Amino acid sequence: MEEALGSPRAEVAAQEVAMATEPVAAEPTVPSLVDRYFTRWYKADVKGKPCEDHCILQHSNRICVITLAGSHPVLQSGKTIKSISYQISTNCSRLQNKVSGKFKRGAQFLTELAPLCKIYCSDGEEYTISSCVRGRLMEVNENILHKPSILQEKPSTEGYIAVVLPKFEESKSITEGLLTQKQYEEVVVKRINATTATS
Repeated sequence: MEEALGSPRAEVAAQEVAMATEPVAAEPTVPSLVDRYFTRWYKADVKGKPCEDHCILQHSNRICVITLAGSHPVLQSGKTIKSISYQISTNCSRLQNKVSGKFKRGAQFLTELAPLCKIYCSDGEEYTISSCVRGRLMEVNENILHKPSILQEKPSTEGYIAVVLPKFEESKSITEGLLTQKQYEEVVVKRINATTATS
């Protein structure tokens, strides 16, 4: 049975059609928590290994959160993480890092190239994640040991690798060897162009 043109149901249907066909005004994007409080810095090709890029999230209080950059092979589709280990050598485990007090006693001191953890993938590949900044190791993310998939699902938040506190006097200079977001994007574009040119 057809609705009469002036009936309330017909008016509601007409309004729904009008709303569905109107152009939707783009809502302003709200920056994420990470983008609001942290500055992203990048280290490309860590230790000379192609595409093994790291992201360092630097807070205004100088704390640095070490994460994987979006172009890292571990975050590419088809990769499955088998396990993650903070055991760097037979005598050194990042899990043994115990920090206490105002002066962060007991924290392990890291150089830029100090390994933080090793990621083992199901395809046999192994990746060593480095600190990229000098400072004291405040904590490692033990959650990724129990649920490695969060490293791939949420690399900048729950899937972070570690938290490092640079020395106060070095907090400005630690970014000298790192790339800004724009510089990093340019590196990724050059890589893509280089691979498409060779294929």
